Amino acid sequence: MIRLLLADDQELIRSALAALLGLQEDFEVVAAVGRGDEVVAAAREHHPDVALLDIDMPGIDGLAAAGVLAQQVPRCRSLILTTFGRPGYLRRAMESGACGFVVKDAPPEQLADAIRRVAAGERVVDPALAAATLASGASPLTARERDVLVAARPGATVAEIARQLFLSEGTVRNYLSAAIAKAGARNRAEAVRAADERGWL
Repeated sequence: MIRLLLADDQELIRSALAALLGLQEDFEVVAAVGRGDEVVAAAREHHPDVALLDIDMPGIDGLAAAGVLAQQVPRCRSLILTTFGRPGYLRRAMESGACGFVVKDAPPEQLADAIRRVAAGERVVDPALAAATLASGASPLTARERDVLVAARPGATVAEIARQLFLSEGTVRNYLSAAIAKAGARNRAEAVRAADERGWL
């Protein structure tokens, strides 16, 4: 029996997944949470074999949750299940310690097969997405440029970003300029949008 933890911020999706996966004789859904920062506690309490993690969740996102799981509950393997089949997300998922990446519009039998393979110790990635990831290359942003764009995402001012990241305003402007250029954007809002769409953030 493969024990499953579901993490998705949409209750309807969690319920539908639980019902769908419950039809498989070798699956048991042992926990379901709606926040990324609830994943590790649920894994410690319920001892799942595989955690299905959405990317976009409150608390911490699914990619960060996969990284924490890999460090703190290594026997629970992570499978990213997301609407966003973006090459940058796949690269970040693999770097975080996730063992698989499946988009939500995949057929149910493909998801079930991915869960079984991840539980057996394999890595599972959609072939078309893997090819797109190789073609797109790595994110050109440095870690600091990424931090500054993430901080700018809600529309923060340069002064607010500087305070949040403990940087000078001039340094923040330099990082923003570099990130805007690398994203091929005209301003920081466009850079944030472009970086999000490419999975760089």
